[in-house]
Amino acid sequence: MKLTAINPQKGRVIFHIDMNCFYASVEAAYNTALKGKPLAIAGNPEERKGIVVTSSYEARKKGVKTTMTIWQAKKNCPELIIMPPNFERYRAASRELFRILSEITPDVQPVSIDEGYMDITNVNSELSPLDLADELQKRILDELDLPCSIGIAPNKFLAKMASDMKKPLGITVLRKRELHLTLWPLPIGEMYGVGEKTAAKLVEKGIETIGDLANYDAYELKQMLGINGERLKNRANGIDNRPVDPEAIFEFKSIGSSQTLPFDTVDEQEIRKLIAVLSENVERRMGRKNAAGQSIQIMIRYQDRKTITRSKKLYRYIDAKDEIMHEAEELFHKHWNQEPVRLLGITVQDVEVKKNIATQLDLFTYEREAEKEKLYQAIEGLSEKYGKDVFKKLDAVNDDDQPRTSFQKDFLDDYKK
Repeated sequence: MKLTAINPQKGRVIFHIDMNCFYASVEAAYNTALKGKPLAIAGNPEERKGIVVTSSYEARKKGVKTTMTIWQAKKNCPELIIMPPNFERYRAASRELFRILSEITPDVQPVSIDEGYMDITNVNSELSPLDLADELQKRILDELDLPCSIGIAPNKFLAKMASDMKKPLGITVLRKRELHLTLWPLPIGEMYGVGEKTAAKLVEKGIETIGDLANYDAYELKQMLGINGERLKNRANGIDNRPVDPEAIFEFKSIGSSQTLPFDTVDEQEIRKLIAVLSENVERRMGRKNAAGQSIQIMIRYQDRKTITRSKKLYRYIDAKDEIMHEAEELFHKHWNQEPVRLLGITVQDVEVKKNIATQLDLFTYEREAEKEKLYQAIEGLSEKYGKDVFKKLDAVNDDDQPRTSFQKDFLDDYKK
């Protein structure tokens, strides 16, 4: 596709920056001897949870894929170099990436450790958007030794779709007037926001391409997929009015942690140990957000990979390890079928920042919360319906812990510090 500059005078100009093979690229930048080699980032090869998280393009050409087990990856590529993830290294690289983006515009929205949006509509620059993207891509490569792809479009959805169209080191423009040529011919399964189950439903109805979806009856889509059907049809037609919101990283409704056991087990002592670890992880992550939640969910995956999730609404907000662990254990034992467990997950849901929580506290609950949070001075505020800072933590939270996955967003504002 021939690339020409978008005219900012005609509407918004959004960039989507997507780092290429981020973990593997960071390792190759850190150790240049790894450049050009088939490299996979995965868990401990001696444990079953050794799953490929990401791999270099050299490894992908040999059949190595994300979520593949290490033994499968090695079978496809015997010379594969396998490294465990180093999240502190990736976090540092991510921080530098977003710092570079923020030097161009404050309108930067990180969405994960290795991707984010920029609204450059109001950037004062003599460069066209396309030239600006080219300069940005070169700067990230020169300063961080990391490749990225950039999508340019009038909204976030199209920018995201564009960044996926050419990798590595691609720059792609998507314009609404050209969607019938650039976007609509793509298979429906390649559309951002359409998962496997949704794609299967759509294909059953004869919706095989994004163009088919764009032109399908809106009422029938809503009957089939609810409000998401209407949303997807709009996106397929290039309609997406969501702003690039730098504060979006602070929006969350659930905080959780999951982990695969080294071996399938029915040993209740081992299961309890893992529940304790997961509860501590959730407590720590909620502490970073200064948040509490009013529902808890347990996820159990069995040896045959059958997975169940069960949740419970609580009469109070919780945030402490002991409370989380107590509720999680109760849910687990209520719904466990006594079969060997492969993976466990604990999630606290209906999460709110503490300063926004308007709880109906009785004196007993208040005394317990006040003791836990060192807020005795707030007793005087009880007559004023628990002033807005009643739950404010006084103790600083240690945020030096390593994130476990790229989807954890606790650190995505590091570049501002």
